[in-house]
Amino acid sequence: MCELLGMNANVPTDICFSFTGLIQRSGVTGQHRDGWGITFYEGKGVRTFKDADPGAKSRVARLVEDYPIKSCLVVSHIRKANRGRVCLENTHPFERELWGESWTMAHNGQLKGIKTKRLQYYHPIGTTDSEYAFCWLLDRMRRRHRHSPVRTTNFWLKLQADMNTLSHMGVFNALMGDGQYLYAYSSKQLYWITRRAPFGKARLIDKEVTVDFKKVTTDKDVVTVIATRPLTDNEQWTRVERHQLYVFRRGVLMFPKIK
Repeated sequence: MCELLGMNANVPTDICFSFTGLIQRSGVTGQHRDGWGITFYEGKGVRTFKDADPGAKSRVARLVEDYPIKSCLVVSHIRKANRGRVCLENTHPFERELWGESWTMAHNGQLKGIKTKRLQYYHPIGTTDSEYAFCWLLDRMRRRHRHSPVRTTNFWLKLQADMNTLSHMGVFNALMGDGQYLYAYSSKQLYWITRRAPFGKARLIDKEVTVDFKKVTTDKDVVTVIATRPLTDNEQWTRVERHQLYVFRRGVLMFPKIK
């Protein structure tokens, strides 16, 4: 199975710390050797880095680890191939335009029979079931809404229903972004953590690296990180409820409302 990493924040934030932990699982502490990718949103623009080589050996990954690109929304993925050959076009995240906005998705799991579903507006470039599922989701949204809708509970419930349909076809753990909102869905395994004041220290599981967030944040910062498995061993991560869509904006959970 592949692994996912996402971030959503209320201020531009770099993801170097979390990405350093994830990329170790692409050839050092994990077997996800079949490519990796990461997308940073910067306003309406996106900056994407991909490589079909193992992340632990990728010089492009080293650049991302060392260069503090700041963004309010990030989607990343390390791949262990099960459908589709190892090549750049099969490397996540995938990206398409919808309503004049850049949408991005990364997925792990297998979806049996997904390619029997009809596509109208969007078509895959590679051969993964993940990209096909992304195209199908965008097709569904475009058929329902000719223009960009207000992102409210009704919109999210319909998107959750479509993701439930995919989940019933196998395993659908996914992160999707539209520039403002980060969407997280789990049919098996996904965790999240929101960091806010008072900030403390965090220690990676996969590499001997510790960061004191108090030294690099302000009291107003809110940063949510989502990963297939917790990246730190001295913080409390929360498991995403299975078959439930979680929506984050500016680092805050918007949907569902959890008491």
